Amino acid sequence: MKDTSKPKVAVWKFASCDGCQLSLLDCEDELLAVAGAIEIANFPEASRRIVKGPYEVSLVEGSITTPHDAERIHGIRRQSKFLVTIGACATAGGIQALRNFANVKDFIPMVYAHPEYIHTLGKSTPIADHIPVDFELRGCPINKYHLVELVNALLNGRKPNIPTDSVCMECKRRGITCVMVSAGMTCLGPVTQAGCNALCPSYNRGCFGCFGPKETPNPDSLADWWEKEMHLSKPEIVRAFRGFNAYAEPFRKASERHEK
Repeated sequence: MKDTSKPKVAVWKFASCDGCQLSLLDCEDELLAVAGAIEIANFPEASRRIVKGPYEVSLVEGSITTPHDAERIHGIRRQSKFLVTIGACATAGGIQALRNFANVKDFIPMVYAHPEYIHTLGKSTPIADHIPVDFELRGCPINKYHLVELVNALLNGRKPNIPTDSVCMECKRRGITCVMVSAGMTCLGPVTQAGCNALCPSYNRGCFGCFGPKETPNPDSLADWWEKEMHLSKPEIVRAFRGFNAYAEPFRKASERHEK
């Protein structure tokens, strides 16, 4: 007898703001196009109903910040045929990875009245530091159209068609004047992966690097140009790279080089 069961899709949360999960809910009409072909089996943000695995696709949001989560992610990997990390937290440690450049124990007593109850790791790390990951979908938050494309591609056995060029290319396609050249603004567009449709430059602001490093980004070259041509100080360069994707390797190394 032919198996008529639908592929199960699960959505998991770790340390994050839930913004990428909300991007999934924001798909609306686009989600309806694939909803008939899949079973959303585990998605606490949207439903209390939980269907046991294994799962065809697991979408994981958030970084690993506690010993419990470092164990839990291995169980999710074992239940998942395809495991995809979604968002800056899951792919690069997120904004909370700023703790990685200091001693987190120095901050805990400043925030919590009873720090002895807090069990946390010294670093916030991406999911790929702990388990094998099949695909990384970047963004803070992710692009909902990229998410629909990804799920469609995985269920149909093809490679996802996700852009890997820079935000600068999105500016060119939209006819946006370069804010770095014309207004002397600090902009991470040349080294940041496309995906936001050049949102910040369209409002006359520099790119903040929400989608993380593009392929072969060369941030050291950009930082040197900032320093020599725009006369940015080393602390200003460090702050520019330490945003939503501060712990992504190319951005991390560029900031550490100017921190010395």
